[in-house]
Amino acid sequence: MRNLLCAALITLATALPAHAGNLLDLAVVDRDDGRTLPTYAAGGKLYVAGTPGPRYAVRMANRSSGRILVVLSVDGVNAVSGQTADVSQTGYVLDPWQSTEINGWRKSLDEIAQFNFTALSDSYAAATGRPANVGVIGVAVFNERVPMPPKYVPEVADARPLPAPPSAAGASREGAPTTSAAPAASAAQDMARAPAPRKAERLGTGHGEREYAHVDRTTFERATRDPAETISIWYDSQANLVARGIIPRPRKPHEPQAFPNSFVPDPPRH
Repeated sequence: MRNLLCAALITLATALPAHAGNLLDLAVVDRDDGRTLPTYAAGGKLYVAGTPGPRYAVRMANRSSGRILVVLSVDGVNAVSGQTADVSQTGYVLDPWQSTEINGWRKSLDEIAQFNFTALSDSYAAATGRPANVGVIGVAVFNERVPMPPKYVPEVADARPLPAPPSAAGASREGAPTTSAAPAASAAQDMARAPAPRKAERLGTGHGEREYAHVDRTTFERATRDPAETISIWYDSQANLVARGIIPRPRKPHEPQAFPNSFVPDPPRH
């Protein structure tokens, strides 16, 4: 068992998630205008375009009926502990069907430092000497181990001879026989004991202003050592993604011309 963070419940926005996994929906949200950033697929990867300055959030939605652990990496850095990210580290625990938005680097149980798009050289990862993985947001998702209920083993009574019936005199002196009451009590106890069922400079992510964002600690036992699912979203500026051919170049809009022809053509003949 290890102490983890239980994220606060956030209402889902109407925009579609960037990626629909088997266990988790993952999206990047511009917090300044509320947009879910559109994704572009290229070379088997998903990309979003950011702009230096705006704050952003990572939206995560549990698509399963059980609790899941989400280890969140931003630019190769664990967003909770600040360590160089590894799937074995701490993360956020989401209840069944819960959705939440992670708005920044976790500073305490009550506070985060906001995520914001910035130049790579100003990113938190670069400032801490780890620029190699700037430009990608990733999650490793784990199912929770559910303990199996103990197996019920029925009890077998010993084969013993029945006691002799009491004499009439004994019955009159001692009252009603009590031998039949013991098995009934024993059966009731057995039932009680039975268990119940159970191109320009690339973009990076900055270390922005502090803001209140409370979470609680909880415990979580992983069902497997390896994650059940991993999802990654790469990001960069619009100009860089266009230059790399990931986002199509915008077509130049047609400008209406007041004088599209220099001379007057003949009218059509009938």
